[in-house]
Amino acid sequence: MQKFCLALDLIEDEAMIQEYETHHAPGNAWPEVTQHDIDAGILNIEIFRTGNRMFMILETDDAFSFEKKAIFDQGNPKIAEWEALMWKFQKPLPWAKEGEKWVLMNRIFKS
Repeated sequence: MQKFCLALDLIEDEAMIQEYETHHAPGNAWPEVTQHDIDAGILNIEIFRTGNRMFMILETDDAFSFEKKAIFDQGNPKIAEWEALMWKFQKPLPWAKEGEKWVLMNRIFKS
């Protein structure tokens, strides 16, 4: 199993943040999207928020890679629809590359 931690900001608007959280509340995630993630090798996703900053933990199988996931995503119109909807709420971190949403974090400590 692999573990990845990523960060992303939301637009600083409380109503939009609440709407974003509603999309991610239990039972509200689109089943096509969650199944697509499973099919891509993602075993578990957790998202945490403080203010407008989000932190995501991905646990994946050993064969998972972000490059393979990007290629896999391109062939799925439901994923494109979900991502377009989520961009309405999200804003890239100031140091993100052009078009990059979630930014991979570097582990700096482990006990």
